[in-house]
Amino acid sequence: MVSFEMNDTKKIGIGLTGFGIFFSFLGIIFFFDKGLLAMGNILFLSGVMLTIGLKSTMQFFTKPKNFKGTASFGIGFFLVLIGWPIFGMIFETYGFMVLFSGFWPTIAVFLQRLPIIGWLFQQPFLTSLFDRYRGKRVPV
Repeated sequence: MVSFEMNDTKKIGIGLTGFGIFFSFLGIIFFFDKGLLAMGNILFLSGVMLTIGLKSTMQFFTKPKNFKGTASFGIGFFLVLIGWPIFGMIFETYGFMVLFSGFWPTIAVFLQRLPIIGWLFQQPFLTSLFDRYRGKRVPV
């Protein structure tokens, strides 16, 4: 098993990814403000690159099984940059779901272990939903 060494570059990458998600959320709340959405996209992508490395990022986005998600995310990114934020976010959301669908088992385990709201994700209906995807490997 490969350990996840936390150096300064990865800490900065996680911070940039978090700020990217935050700015994207603000952009959606402020009625699809194209400036905030573009800033969120740039911060998110740069954070992912710093967190997992440039080579791993390129390998992840250029895998043949991820091509549909990469193309959709790229088209959405371009549409946001040229000023069509609603259509861009629709494409980006689809691309995000396709690209990062392999991470849902890891997210499910994380959510179940949260101190305050973890009990909600441990309910029988949600655990059966999470168990359906458990056992698959993380795609990176």
